[in-house]
Amino acid sequence: MRLFKAAIVAGAFAVLAAGSAFSADVKIGFIVKQPEEPWFQDEWKFADQAAKEKGFTVVKIGAEDGEKVQSAIDNLGAQGAQGFIVCTPDVKLGPGIVAKAEANQLKLMTVDDRLVSADGKPLEDVPHMGISATKIGETVGQAIVDEIKKRGWDMKTVGAIRVSYDQLPTAVDRVEGAISVLKAAGFPAENIYDAPQAKTDTEAALNAATTVLNKHADVKYWVAFGLNDEAVLGAVRASESVGIPAANVIGVGIGGAESAINEFKKPAATGFFGTVIISPKRHGYETALNMYDWIANGKEPEKLTLTSGSLALRGDYEKVRKDLGIE
Repeated sequence: MRLFKAAIVAGAFAVLAAGSAFSADVKIGFIVKQPEEPWFQDEWKFADQAAKEKGFTVVKIGAEDGEKVQSAIDNLGAQGAQGFIVCTPDVKLGPGIVAKAEANQLKLMTVDDRLVSADGKPLEDVPHMGISATKIGETVGQAIVDEIKKRGWDMKTVGAIRVSYDQLPTAVDRVEGAISVLKAAGFPAENIYDAPQAKTDTEAALNAATTVLNKHADVKYWVAFGLNDEAVLGAVRASESVGIPAANVIGVGIGGAESAINEFKKPAATGFFGTVIISPKRHGYETALNMYDWIANGKEPEKLTLTSGSLALRGDYEKVRKDLGIE
């Protein structure tokens, strides 16, 4: 009987050891388009966290153009990786990335930016985790509506600055999401003014918003929204430059960037009211786990997973960041 029990225990250890050995053999690539950006650094950090928990290896590669993406995939194939996650510098590289993955017998999953075919349609067979731009925009719009009501403003007397960068579909989806909520709450469409940016930075947004504010100098109260935190910060800086009090401005950004956090840290509140923080944790941790599960257990990830964001304000941004796993 003792020998029988010993054999069972030994067998169990053998199974565990085999599982551990297999995990150690799993190698997953994680290719990103802008490795110096904090967002991608965080994605890598959370992918490493998943790897540590499960015992597999993550190979982190920065690839800023199509040639580097192709080289990275070949590199992973040569290293004996079984799959990779990629945020490509150009979504139109889709067919080439798929072909290169197949040539190297690598499983493929995309994150953040979804690959498209030659005719611009999403490659729906490639599992993807992305951000729901429309939902994030709706969160921005709802935050603005709630604060307008809280302050007791009459929407008919409020102007809205739509800081726009319509060359980017994500930017359009975000601002249109915000506008849809504003309109549903009774905000007049004619009070929404377009402020086209030349670039997606704060300076370009400031220039665009200043034009709008000067053109509508009779408007006392303003709200602002756009693609990212920089767009809204530009609008807020513009409002300050023309002498509009911070209490008369409600700006809600997107991203939870360092610039937004620095705004919250200022001694006195500015017109930058809040930001919708997008968490890199799911995009790094969950995609890495999904790829591991696909390799180890044959469980293919969902074809499409869309994440949203969490509203952070001056008084609670630290808690929101902690809840999202952002240090």
